[in-house]
Amino acid sequence: MTQTGQLSKTISHWLNNDFFAGVSNVTAPVANPATGDVTGRVVLGSAQDAHAVIDAAAAAFPEWRDASLAKRTQILFKFRDLLNQRKGELAEIITREHGKVVSDALGEVNRGQEVVEFACGIAHLLKGGFTENASTKVDVYSIRQPLGVVGIISPFNFPAMVPMWFFPIAIAAGNAVVLKPSEKNPSASLWLAELWKEAGLPAGVFNVLQGDKTVVDELLTNPKVASVSFVGSTPIAQYVYATGAAAGKRIQALGGAKNHALILPDADLDLAADAMVNAGFGSAGERCMAISVAVAVGPIADELVAKIAERAAAIKIGDGTKDSDMGPLVTKAHRDKVAAYIEAGETDGAKVVLDGRNVSADGGADGFWLGPTLFDNVTPHMSVYSDEIFGPVLSVVRVEAYDDALKLINSNPYGNGTAIFTNDGGAARRFQNEVTVGMVGINVPIPVPMAYYSFGGWKASLFGDSHAHGMDGVQFFTRQKTVTQRWLDPSHGGINLGFPQNG
Repeated sequence: MTQTGQLSKTISHWLNNDFFAGVSNVTAPVANPATGDVTGRVVLGSAQDAHAVIDAAAAAFPEWRDASLAKRTQILFKFRDLLNQRKGELAEIITREHGKVVSDALGEVNRGQEVVEFACGIAHLLKGGFTENASTKVDVYSIRQPLGVVGIISPFNFPAMVPMWFFPIAIAAGNAVVLKPSEKNPSASLWLAELWKEAGLPAGVFNVLQGDKTVVDELLTNPKVASVSFVGSTPIAQYVYATGAAAGKRIQALGGAKNHALILPDADLDLAADAMVNAGFGSAGERCMAISVAVAVGPIADELVAKIAERAAAIKIGDGTKDSDMGPLVTKAHRDKVAAYIEAGETDGAKVVLDGRNVSADGGADGFWLGPTLFDNVTPHMSVYSDEIFGPVLSVVRVEAYDDALKLINSNPYGNGTAIFTNDGGAARRFQNEVTVGMVGINVPIPVPMAYYSFGGWKASLFGDSHAHGMDGVQFFTRQKTVTQRWLDPSHGGINLGFPQNG
């Protein structure tokens, strides 16, 4: 693998199983968030570069579509084995460019690998149906076929796992992939591309297109691209959905989140406090499934806040390659944006229980550091409540009763993930039934489904009808075709202009 050397150089595209410089001379810096040092420069592709990558995928598609399921599956298994052997390399690359601690990065890779393993069963997942003698000597059957060239636009917070929600199933089903990673941490995509090559994937089936809005717009409008899968903020998800759908493409666009956890008075408060810290501050809060609002019901709020504060204050902040619990934020600009939200929350009257702006980190002086921040007495009109902050900021909202908590959660425009902490099975069952959120945890703070279930939210957290991976993914990356057949029989000859009838 040559990816480690690539980190200190220009980070290019990947086309036909090789690095591709393209024609654009515009680049953007890629930094190590723990030091602030620029470690590489990623090419921001032009429309011409995007055409070249998309054309390569389109050229490779027919042969890959016609490859046997046995051959595709063999390559998937080989990719899975190589990934399992070398996932530590990938985790280190993620840490250097994202900032999350290595153990967290490794967890990301492991969750992505689950989708690879799910896709290894593609032969079973693509089985159609068959009806013999549906009409006299007429058989009817259904088959699922790949779409063609499929685009994937991935966010910075999971540079390996999110692409792996999509491309293993897309490739297994016979599609050719163009992956557009985040320009903040693009190197993981090239490492994965090299691994596909080593696994024996034909040239052009997996491609990487680096860039910004220019190449995104090309993916959304180019007639050779059949579908686009996106994960990111809600405004961009709306744009991706509207633009791609207007161009006649199949779109799955997963947007933002403001995930609430409801803590009932009968809950185990030590368990709940641990969960709030883990889900609120893991990966510096840069997760679409992070808990950012803890809704304390009844008289438990004071004790819950104290337990969360005690645990959060003990978190070790530092370089993700060291013995740290939480790393830096991904860029200085994002760090400063999150810090501004903390200032706004304080100005709006929320109680600052723990202030992450006063952090002492075990890392570079110029790293993008911000520690865990805990607010109490937050109300819905405050920006720390209403906005998706995407940082290590946890807000506690106090309510009197379950119905107040449910109304609060259901009134929120987002509907990605939620959780309830209780020892009351009836309350938990009622919550899972009544809450208008796509993924629900019961005493589980981050309810990310297994690969054989689908991942996706409701309301402003999802645009399009299809969630990620699971059978939703298989259906998204294939089209159903129904065949009605009758072999030549003289008794069915002659002219009949009436509409065909069964009999």
